[in-house]
Amino acid sequence: MLHYLGDGAAWTVASLAGYWQYWIWPSDAQRLSRITAPSYFVTLALGGVIGAWLAGSLNTVPTGLAPSHSIAGALAGAIVGVELWKWRMGVHGSTGGAFVLPVAAGIMVGRWGCLFAGLADQTYGIRTGLPWGVDLGDGVGRHPVEIYESLAMALFIVVYLVARQRGANWATRHGFHAFAIWYGAQRFAVEFLKPYPKLAGPFNLFHLICGGLVLYGIAWWRDGDRRAQSRALSVSQPDDEPVRNLS
Repeated sequence: MLHYLGDGAAWTVASLAGYWQYWIWPSDAQRLSRITAPSYFVTLALGGVIGAWLAGSLNTVPTGLAPSHSIAGALAGAIVGVELWKWRMGVHGSTGGAFVLPVAAGIMVGRWGCLFAGLADQTYGIRTGLPWGVDLGDGVGRHPVEIYESLAMALFIVVYLVARQRGANWATRHGFHAFAIWYGAQRFAVEFLKPYPKLAGPFNLFHLICGGLVLYGIAWWRDGDRRAQSRALSVSQPDDEPVRNLS
């Protein structure tokens, strides 16, 4: 129940952050509406749901636990769905700018629901003797990995907001790519503090997923810069002009 309450709080905060971002930087949502169609959001949602339950269940079912869902899997699934949609529709460039703040804020809040759900949530950390270790009811001090992730996302939000306010290129043009890199990198590090089954050497399933998120962010960031330089040399037009016809 505490996990569901945490999910509800995360959705609420994410929605409020999305509305706030729209009023502060409406160009993100306006550009998204110009270059996408309703099928974009359907594909995004389906990819997120499939990725969430597939990744979570692949991590728990083999060890005899119930099927579960994962935010890392949801992100990866949504990204795969969106990139396939963009490829099919001939859309180039990032479409994730409008989602950066809502998703980051949702993760920041939602992780506390995982913490308060305790051992039953299966997201707890390994044993630690550090003074900030948490006892989830079994008398064992554990790394509060959920707090680590929440604080990491809070830090990203602060840096991102300051950068957007100052008009930094990385925040205005590559905000979602930066988010994917940061989320993937911090989650990759935190995964070493979780007792999940290993798939390849010291790496578990989420190491592989989050490593993929980092590589995705870097690759698409570089591709976006390359396309922008190419347009600047060959065509005089706004960067956010639609590049295909959805009809």
